[in-house]
Amino acid sequence: MADLTLDLTKYIDQTFFSGQYPHVRGHRIRVSTIAYHARDNGWNIEELARAFTLPRAEVLAALLYYQENQAQIDALESAERARYEQQT
Repeated sequence: MADLTLDLTKYIDQTFFSGQYPHVRGHRIRVSTIAYHARDNGWNIEELARAFTLPRAEVLAALLYYQENQAQIDALESAERARYEQQT
C-alpha cells in the first residue's frame, strides 16, 4: 500500500495567534475551535462548514490536522485556559 501524505499547509496556518495556534488559512478560526465544536456538539462536516462559513475541504483539513496534533493543541488550549482563569 502506498504511503499517502497530505500537505495541510494549503489549509492550515500558524502565523496568527503568536504563531502557536494553528488556524484555517485566510481566517482566524482556530483548528481547536472547529474540532471542539465537532466533539462537543456532535456536528458533522456540513454543520461545521455552515456554522463557520468554510468550504468542506477546509473543515476536513482542520479536523485532520487536529487529529494528527491533538495532544499539542489540547495542551496549548489548556495552558491558555489556565492563564485566563488566573487573571479572573
